[in-house]
Amino acid sequence: MGDSRIAGFYKLSREDRIKAVASFAGLGEEDVKMLSTGSGLTPEAADLMSENVVGLLQLPLGVATNFLVNGRDYLVPMAIEEPSVIAAASNAARIARIKGGFTASADRSITVGQIQVVGVPDPFAALQRVLGHRDDLLRIANETNPTLLKVGGGAVDVSGRVLDTERGRMLVVELLVDVKDAMGANTVNTMVEEIAPLVEDLAGGKVRLRILSNLATHRMARAWAVFDAEATGGRDVVEGILDAYAFANADPYRCATHNKGIMNGVVAVALATGNDTRALEAGAHTYASLGGRCRSLTRWEVNASGDLVGSIEMPMAVGVIGGATSSHPIARLALKVLNVRTAQELASVMAAVALAQNFAALRALVREGIQRGHMRLHARNLAVMAGATPDILEEVVERLSGLSRITYDDVVRVVNEVRSTRRSSAGNSP
Repeated sequence: MGDSRIAGFYKLSREDRIKAVASFAGLGEEDVKMLSTGSGLTPEAADLMSENVVGLLQLPLGVATNFLVNGRDYLVPMAIEEPSVIAAASNAARIARIKGGFTASADRSITVGQIQVVGVPDPFAALQRVLGHRDDLLRIANETNPTLLKVGGGAVDVSGRVLDTERGRMLVVELLVDVKDAMGANTVNTMVEEIAPLVEDLAGGKVRLRILSNLATHRMARAWAVFDAEATGGRDVVEGILDAYAFANADPYRCATHNKGIMNGVVAVALATGNDTRALEAGAHTYASLGGRCRSLTRWEVNASGDLVGSIEMPMAVGVIGGATSSHPIARLALKVLNVRTAQELASVMAAVALAQNFAALRALVREGIQRGHMRLHARNLAVMAGATPDILEEVVERLSGLSRITYDDVVRVVNEVRSTRRSSAGNSP
């Protein structure tokens, strides 16, 4: 593996960027061809993956550079239509490198499956009856997936709770499953459905729901990094980031957008690698609201040297095998570029991306407002929307980059001006 600091990567042509990624990740000719043509998923393959398929929806696949996580360089694939997200993550990772990059870790891939039992006359005693047959329940669950058991995974424990609800008391029996390098939803759902009849008999009630939980508090990922104060923008910017963080922690309206910015990076990597973005979003936002109020997923402090220290801890239920990670050609290729070996390593890198994304957003908000940098990077998309054709696109973008602010009206005006100038020049030519 090479150095993820590729100087001027964003200035390279797409062909040269592909060559740089191929060199970094050791990609073969077929991989390079897939990136060059964007022909990974065929309509025929898509028809097998989903229902009522009528076409394909493609997103740009980019890579974030500069990521140094646990002393190892990564180029991070990100599937997203918003260019400022990838640029921001890359820039944040560059600043983090000054002090050694990111330190990250992730828990074992323990996923929780829940069995809801209603109509139990003695729910507390029923829970004890169920837990008394723990070994039987684990045996039945593990018989559904001997392959998982062979690689060191499988159902590892049983627990439960009695809930007071508007429908009365309910017994919830929870199965904890180590799904190893998979996201694990199908595995866990199969297991809880298999043990449900015995749970129902033991509890003396009626089983209703049997399904995993996306609040993956047993699959936490963590990352932290030191951001050099001078490279961040100086003491005032550092103080501004701390104030912005305090604002998000105190106000749910700000916190919602603050955490959404974090998920910009998480979801982009998840999409690129074929992971379940909906599960990640649900788990992260629910975790942030435990305790009854939305809280920041990140923490920001200042160390003794005056540098900014950021950390994050959040649920990260991701996999490197199974589902779209195995069936989608581009997802397989993205994992090859990222070169992660386990689900825990992927979760660790994604936690680092999440922290980088939050740093970049807070820094932009404090320094110049979010729109200036965002709209400058978004100018090309806006120019195309406003009718800029390929022959005038670069000139339009160049003119827009000189504006202090960019609105869609500005873009339309510049497109018309460039088009008019080109027509006049063509008319005056001999």
